[in-house]
Amino acid sequence: MSKETFLEIFDITMSQTFCEYIRSLREEHKLPLRKVAAALDIDPSTLSKIERGERAANAEIVDKFATIFSIPRDKLRLMFLSDKVANELWTETNSNEILQVAEEKIEYIRLRKSEQGEIEFKPELK
Repeated sequence: MSKETFLEIFDITMSQTFCEYIRSLREEHKLPLRKVAAALDIDPSTLSKIERGERAANAEIVDKFATIFSIPRDKLRLMFLSDKVANELWTETNSNEILQVAEEKIEYIRLRKSEQGEIEFKPELK
């Protein structure tokens, strides 16, 4: 991922949560909730809850949002996953340490899985 792309995504992720961003996209495109919900194959009430942060989206819905709004899938997945991590850690006083250890564990798990022939990496952000 280029530095410019990362900074572009970083600026968006720091100024809005995933759910706020999804809602702003829908409103910018002047799409009613019911039409986007139909395209996602979910109830309008479920989409409304996702936009308000009362219900979590899942990877499948994130990918469908990317298609609907013609946004790179990786950009939305970055926002979605970083929100999940942030929401889990925001109350922890040692969140930076937790993230460091988690990063090391990710590398350890990848190494173990690759040695066992079980690894399947998802594409890197582009």
